[in-house]
Amino acid sequence: MCLKATIGSAVRLGAATLACAFLISAQIRPDWRKIGSSSVDLNLASPATGPVDAVWFSADGAQLYARTRSGRIFETADFETWTTAVSVPNPASPPALTAARLPERSARLTATAVNPARMYALGRQLFRSDDGGSSWTDLTAYRSQSVIGESQHSLAVSPRDADQLVVANDYGVWRSMDGGLSWAGLNQFLPNLTVRRVVSLPSGLAGMRVEADGLGILELPPGGSVWLPAAAGLEGEAASRRQYSAALGADITAFGSSGQTVYAGSSDGRLWVSFDSGISWRPSPTGLTGAVGPVGRIFVDQSEPRVALVALAGEGAHVLRTTNSGIFWDNLTSNLPDVPARGVAGDRLASAVYVATDKGVFYARADLDNPGSAAVSWASISDQLPSAGATDVRLDAIGYQLYVALDGYGVYATPAPRRPPLRVVNAADYSLRAAAPGSLLSVIGGRVDSAQGGGLNYPVLAASDDESQIQVPFEAAGPNVPLALQTREGQVAVPLPVQPVSPAIFVGRDGAPMLLDADRGLMLGGGNAAHANSRIQILATGLGRVNPYWPAGVAAPLENPPAVAASIKAYLNGEQLAVTRATLAPGYIGFYLIETQLPAVVNFGASELYVTAGGQESNHVQLVVEP
Repeated sequence: MCLKATIGSAVRLGAATLACAFLISAQIRPDWRKIGSSSVDLNLASPATGPVDAVWFSADGAQLYARTRSGRIFETADFETWTTAVSVPNPASPPALTAARLPERSARLTATAVNPARMYALGRQLFRSDDGGSSWTDLTAYRSQSVIGESQHSLAVSPRDADQLVVANDYGVWRSMDGGLSWAGLNQFLPNLTVRRVVSLPSGLAGMRVEADGLGILELPPGGSVWLPAAAGLEGEAASRRQYSAALGADITAFGSSGQTVYAGSSDGRLWVSFDSGISWRPSPTGLTGAVGPVGRIFVDQSEPRVALVALAGEGAHVLRTTNSGIFWDNLTSNLPDVPARGVAGDRLASAVYVATDKGVFYARADLDNPGSAAVSWASISDQLPSAGATDVRLDAIGYQLYVALDGYGVYATPAPRRPPLRVVNAADYSLRAAAPGSLLSVIGGRVDSAQGGGLNYPVLAASDDESQIQVPFEAAGPNVPLALQTREGQVAVPLPVQPVSPAIFVGRDGAPMLLDADRGLMLGGGNAAHANSRIQILATGLGRVNPYWPAGVAAPLENPPAVAASIKAYLNGEQLAVTRATLAPGYIGFYLIETQLPAVVNFGASELYVTAGGQESNHVQLVVEP
């Protein structure tokens, strides 16, 4: 089967367009994109979100309003998309009611002008009575559990239709069109997910993890759009915070570490440093005078623990820097708005600092190697984001992607405005794994006009001011190649480890692996799952030399593409799969195609898939299998 036909419009790249799919053009303004939705799958009638205190209809029933726990009011006319309400009518005051009995202790009674003879009771569940409260019908219970979540706060009945009920509770907004017989959520696009911080970024099978008010740790599966409760929480982190609080006799609100170096900060703005993993501590005076706000977040450079940044969530000073393990701190607040700073991240190689504040996200160039350097100047980079406070900011391990959490709106990401010096990464998963003959590589940080290494030409497949794509020639040999990259600024030398094979499965920007159903010609993911006994095509790179020989920089032939010389195996949940072929991907450059057969009997749900080439393992990715 021709790969070009199999992939279709989902990844129709072409020989030159192939590399461009992985490029991000240079931006004057950050090009923010939403990561997941603002809702969570809690096994209720529909995805949920944060607490909503009140809902009500406009007088004509055309608009629905919702007031969140934070006091923000949103409106919707299509019962799907929400916008900030501008002109808001006050909800009607419910009449005082009495009932023969209450269906739950402390349930609150309410009625509507639509049907004054009918009353409702809001408690753990939602109830309806048509006989003055002598008998009640439970509208939300299923096997003693609520299908919309518990703690009902408000009820609205459409003036257009007495059977259209809308309820607000601790899990968002819910609507019934049949008087309460069935329910659906209106939460997927309601910006009411209060993410307090980004716990971890996507890595392998693990998706992004965040901490959300009232919901604990949530995870966004690779390629997913709705958040899920994470299998494990922050028990270890909470235990460390308690340990540090006890050892220091202070309320520790944040800590950060690298190796054995640990920085800890308290609710009154004090800082400490430990060089033995928290066994012993020394105070780290900030030199600030007057009241200092609580320490909101601490960033520690993972390769240079002497470098740390602190975000302060009070008034006055908001960002501190140390380049000498906390011997003294520089105040980088400068022209930042005088509002709490909630999160901070830095890139020492790029001399970049990013801070999340109640007025959005800000960026500054700052020397993170030398103390007392020139004053910084902050610039807002959140103009294209929703108007909301930023609660956290994170950079990925290579300083390429910047992530920010917005109060109510979830998580957004963008290529970092300030890049580190040129860095060569694997194009499949942006890792620093070694290259192999035939590998597709991304050069992050600038345009590459030509590349040479070991006397060989490394073809440049595509280039922009932000990122370039090169391919390793099939004749390349390691273990180390001094790669010379020709740029507009001159030649840049980059050491490149090369080994015979270095397999990696391609992963998209949303974390979803590039897998195809070979029989249906469709990309897997996004609701399209694999099935038992089906054939799966895996797009990979780094599988090494091929037979017959094929030159780098040239698209593989559509018919009889060269076969991979190394032994290729595929594994699903640790069980070996049958590999039917492993070749260069027909019509493409730097891509390999592995076709494997799923067994007739296989566990359903999310599974772990990886491949090996010559015994070397690739990254592990997620494959969803359905009956």
